[in-house]
Amino acid sequence: YVIANKIDWTRFEKSFGNLFAQKQGRPALPTRLVVGLHYLKHAYNESDESVVARLLENPYWQYFCGFKHFQHELPIDPSSMTRWRKRLGPDKIEELLTVTIHTAKEEKLLTGKHVERVNVDTTVQEKAIAFPTDARLYHKARRVLVSLAKKMHIDLRQNYERTGKKVFLKQGRYASAGQYNRAKKETKKLKTMLSSCHPGY
Repeated sequence: YVIANKIDWTRFEKSFGNLFAQKQGRPALPTRLVVGLHYLKHAYNESDESVVARLLENPYWQYFCGFKHFQHELPIDPSSMTRWRKRLGPDKIEELLTVTIHTAKEEKLLTGKHVERVNVDTTVQEKAIAFPTDARLYHKARRVLVSLAKKMHIDLRQNYERTGKKVFLKQGRYASAGQYNRAKKETKKLKTMLSSCHPGY
């Protein structure tokens, strides 16, 4: 709560709020939401999918991202975050971190001990490395299979595009919360969806 109330969010809005406009015909997402998610992603070492999933279960994160009421539905598609990172570029990313660190120092939430040893990565690029969990592999394999079926004009009884995405995000939330039995059930659902998408099923 403290750092959320102290950060000058209007600075981000003026600096690069126009970069977060959605496709034509869709309203732009709040700059604070996009900036907040990227900060949380790097602060807690999350993936795009997991940071959005955890946002739904964490009222503190939702407050940090500017929500006044608890949200029960995804406010942003995780895949969109990659496009916005590319739009920001290294200079804007550096500005985001500079403002956040400066605010933390002013509020004495960051001291010399926190910055005695810092690992710096000067390359701002998308890391295409993700831990190969069963859930992630099942989800990705189903999407690849559906894509190939479309290219080869093969009709599938069901492709589970929307359902599969929801189940995958739910599995991530359960795993992050340590609810492994529930996460295992969602993983099993993803495996079943993959099998059902096979043309010979």
